[in-house]
Amino acid sequence: MTWIKICGITNLEDAKVAVDAGADALGFVFHRQSPRYLTPEAAHKIIESVPETVERVAVFANATAEEVAFAAKGSSATAIQILMHASRPDPAEDCPYCFEQLARGNPPLKLIPALSMQKENPERAAMMWDPRAVHAFLLESAARTGGTGCQFDWAANQVQANVIKGIGNIIVAGGLTPTNVGEAMRILKPWGVDVSSGVEAAPGKKDPVKVRAFIAAVRRADTEL
Repeated sequence: MTWIKICGITNLEDAKVAVDAGADALGFVFHRQSPRYLTPEAAHKIIESVPETVERVAVFANATAEEVAFAAKGSSATAIQILMHASRPDPAEDCPYCFEQLARGNPPLKLIPALSMQKENPERAAMMWDPRAVHAFLLESAARTGGTGCQFDWAANQVQANVIKGIGNIIVAGGLTPTNVGEAMRILKPWGVDVSSGVEAAPGKKDPVKVRAFIAAVRRADTEL
């Protein structure tokens, strides 16, 4: 079945709703400019109440490997989602190798590089990463951290997505909702899907009805594909 991540979790109530509805993963945003930002300590208080079977993904943009390691440890995350070069390219600090070492660390962290499908040649960006260290590539619309509510053109990017699939699993994100996620799955056939603003009542606050509807739509599409 398709892996489902509910991202932008900011409170325990929303985390429980997502887990009870059948989410495979929860995302916690450690990017200070996001309205869904949490400190690692606040995320840890939520994570310690989440079943160990649920993936806990720490989400970063423009962070150094040292910053990522510190926040991931402080929050007890099991995976890291990395958006590189959004506004501060720095090969010394942002090279894929630095983050790949975290995936091979003790404990190892599952590595999810985020790729903007609105940039030229996103498949080339995927090729920068060692596929042996990557858990999955997250394909999104804009070059910033989640919750934009904007989707990329799934049909127009089908070829690029298939190339990236040849390197590793893909997770589709950006503008997904309960009503369109089935179409995204039909076109791109991803390993996983990721939603944030599409199931919110307001930035940082989930709508339980939308969360349940989204997960139900994914499972319905699973049976149809």
